[in-house]
Amino acid sequence: MSPAKGLRRLSLCPKGPVAAIPFGDLLEKVGSMGPFQFFSVLLLTLPVLLLASHNLVQNFSAASPEHRCRLPSPANTSHHGHPLFLDQSIWPDRCHRFAIRLALDANGSLSQDRDPELEPCQDGWQYDRSTFTSTIVTEWDLVCHLQPLKSLAQSLFMGGVLVGAFIFGDLSDRFGRRLILIWSLLLVAVTGTGAAFSATFATYCIFRFLSGVGISGFLLNYVCLSLEWVPTKHRATVVATQSYSSTAGQVLLAGLAYGLRDWRWLQLAISAPFFVFFAYSWWLPESARWLLMNNEREAALHNLKRVAKINGKAATGEMLETEVANSTSKRGSHSCLDLFRTPTLRRISCCLMLISFSINLAYFGLSMDLSVFGLDVFVVQLFFGTIDLLAKMGCALLLAFFGRRTIQSLSLILAGVFLLLTLAVPPEMLTGRLALVVLGKGCLAASSMCLYLYGGELFPTVVRQTGTSFTMVMARLGGIVAPGVLTAGDFQPFLPLVIFGITPIVSGLAAGFLPEIHNLPLLDTVEEVEERWVLFSLL
Repeated sequence: MSPAKGLRRLSLCPKGPVAAIPFGDLLEKVGSMGPFQFFSVLLLTLPVLLLASHNLVQNFSAASPEHRCRLPSPANTSHHGHPLFLDQSIWPDRCHRFAIRLALDANGSLSQDRDPELEPCQDGWQYDRSTFTSTIVTEWDLVCHLQPLKSLAQSLFMGGVLVGAFIFGDLSDRFGRRLILIWSLLLVAVTGTGAAFSATFATYCIFRFLSGVGISGFLLNYVCLSLEWVPTKHRATVVATQSYSSTAGQVLLAGLAYGLRDWRWLQLAISAPFFVFFAYSWWLPESARWLLMNNEREAALHNLKRVAKINGKAATGEMLETEVANSTSKRGSHSCLDLFRTPTLRRISCCLMLISFSINLAYFGLSMDLSVFGLDVFVVQLFFGTIDLLAKMGCALLLAFFGRRTIQSLSLILAGVFLLLTLAVPPEMLTGRLALVVLGKGCLAASSMCLYLYGGELFPTVVRQTGTSFTMVMARLGGIVAPGVLTAGDFQPFLPLVIFGITPIVSGLAAGFLPEIHNLPLLDTVEEVEERWVLFSLL
């Protein structure tokens, strides 16, 4: 008997005096892949198009154009109607100017005397607006000594996603996927739009932080709500489709940023559609699998009948009372401690957290500073998005033939190898270095898509969102640490690529300790996870 067949038999074994009906059997009765699944996956995928926009919008909205000290206004530099003559040699760099001394000549006219002493830009800055008419940098003068505030805004957004993962992970397992997803969409819509109308930088940062919290709530639930309504054989296809949408969002961001050169309009364009997403998300039903695990059989039966009707199996749906009554229900009391209490789930949790951290550390480290490549930022963003899309398409094809563990491990190791090879290319060979970075980033994109699927499959239903929240926390920690790693390049230019290369290799090796679940059904309880691993070891 093959391991896969043995593990399938384990998931169907009766528990107790009455044979439990697996959820997969109920799903087959109401239509496992019909019009309902198509429309629900489509509606959950549309907001994903704008996820990359919120994650990476500061590549454009916080762009730092060329700037120099603003010249004193005529009101401050004239005397009795005689303007102060100013020449172009008073700017030694972008943050200082030569001090200007005013003196009266023999005729009583006001003249300038340029002092070799430097002084800061006391009258603000002038910006090159040929690429962007307005950014948060030009809006609030986030240059020179205020330049770190630009990174602070992005870090606060990542911090919001991290806080949201802590908050919404357990709440999703307690109160359902649908409820958290709906209100997260509204939170993104309100706070994202609020950021576009912010009058001060502090207000902008607050809205961006809250927007990150909302993004986290959506990220935690859209994949899970999709997977729990589709059969085993279509899970990889669904996750791949949603991952393509996320990557297509990078291309969409490049187009939006090219057409909307004012940061407020760009921020509004990526936020206002979430009001539409919030409005139609009420149509989406709660996961019947989650409802059954929480003993809400009447609600589960109602949702299953609704799905059956949409899928053209209304007659079958009316005869589900007995099956639902005999379905598995083992919720009990669970918390985040269950992720580390038993050996198999502890191994899964620790490995996935390490993988998630390393992917996002390297991915965001390569994505957040597009100007470093010395090319047009719109072209680089478009190029990066296209490469990610091709990489994910290749990953989806491989997942249909090979196990999750193999793809997860190899994609991470290859990503690290490509990035480390970049160090051997001379700095003047910009094209060669860029090609290796792009290959590394493509492998990271493929491993990220695999992780979304793998993590959703490995965690059991009772703690699926809690486990996903922990991996998301580690992902956002990676995103928060990435700017600090880039800063280390100011002291040792090679250091960021060394770190971005080594961490994926280490996590790729760790992925080898995960159990393989290719073509196996989702599990619902911690006990089933442990039993599956024991049986897998015996086979």
